[in-house]
Amino acid sequence: MKVSIGIGGAASGQRRDFDEQVEFVVEAEKLGVDAVWTAEAWGQDAIAPLAYLAARTNRIRLGTGIMQISARVPAMTAMTALTMAAISNDRFILGLGTSGPQVVEGLQGQPFKAPLTRLKETVEIIKLAFAGEKIVFHGKHHELPLPGGQGKALRLSQPGNSNIPIYLATLKPKALEYTGAVADGWLGTSFTPEHGAAHLDYLRRGAEGAGRSLADIEIEVGGTVAFGDDLDALVEPLKPAMAFTLGAMGSATTNFYNDAFKRGGWEAAGREVQRLWIAGKRSEAIAKVPSEMVVQANLLGNSEMVRERLRAYKNAGVTRLRVATLGRDLPEKLTTLGRVMDLVRAINAGG
Repeated sequence: MKVSIGIGGAASGQRRDFDEQVEFVVEAEKLGVDAVWTAEAWGQDAIAPLAYLAARTNRIRLGTGIMQISARVPAMTAMTALTMAAISNDRFILGLGTSGPQVVEGLQGQPFKAPLTRLKETVEIIKLAFAGEKIVFHGKHHELPLPGGQGKALRLSQPGNSNIPIYLATLKPKALEYTGAVADGWLGTSFTPEHGAAHLDYLRRGAEGAGRSLADIEIEVGGTVAFGDDLDALVEPLKPAMAFTLGAMGSATTNFYNDAFKRGGWEAAGREVQRLWIAGKRSEAIAKVPSEMVVQANLLGNSEMVRERLRAYKNAGVTRLRVATLGRDLPEKLTTLGRVMDLVRAINAGG
């Protein structure tokens, strides 16, 4: 099992926070971390930080976690990916996802209808560009060239590169099956090793239907890592984020994260926390998050407890674990990351 980290996200872009993010990634590479992912949400974009990191690092993989398909036309996504692969010596991973209705319709001004169809069309167009072919596509949401105009089918002037990995961030069953059929990797969330089948069974079904196996797909999921002997003290600060995921990551009718947790054994908690959050009762929603739910979705406790959680993720089929390390400052975060790397190396060696 490999390890990755993430930067960016909804709260990113605060003044002067980027220098610390860069230092964290540079030091993480020295510790042996395999990949870094940039989230954009409604903070920093996913690409600009990676372009800078390409110049500051030598080995670590550079992935978008995720580029939102409604924020860019597919051809521009392909051009950006090809550029990133070129300037990073082929360390770039293209991570794509549909995001959710609040961001897509509220921030990007695009309709959120048929997200899986739009994702499929986006991937097909990108693969045409990666293959160095003329981009001709006739779909429900994308038509290239645009009919009735002056455009013509174009081939990108950049050399093709079909080796750029495409990872998909998906959660609904049909989308997971599609990921299993076509993607190089799955960027998973709302995952617990105890109920990994709630995601992996669909990925496996899609892979086998396409003549592949689950082993052909990098399984990437993540959680927060924090060391300590007082488990309750580690769990409680994470409940607000879990309540936000269950109640606010989407709309009252469309929350893929909540749906995934409900499939994974947390039906009652998912419904109740969402109900309270939407009603504006946020403190009550946070209080209703089960402690065990937080424990299962993260890696918390003393060294032996974290070791057992790492084993659980590996045994569930996770091939790259994305960790968020808590700490009051950068040295503390790096110390936690170093402890995680030591534990993962021991587990990989059979310890």
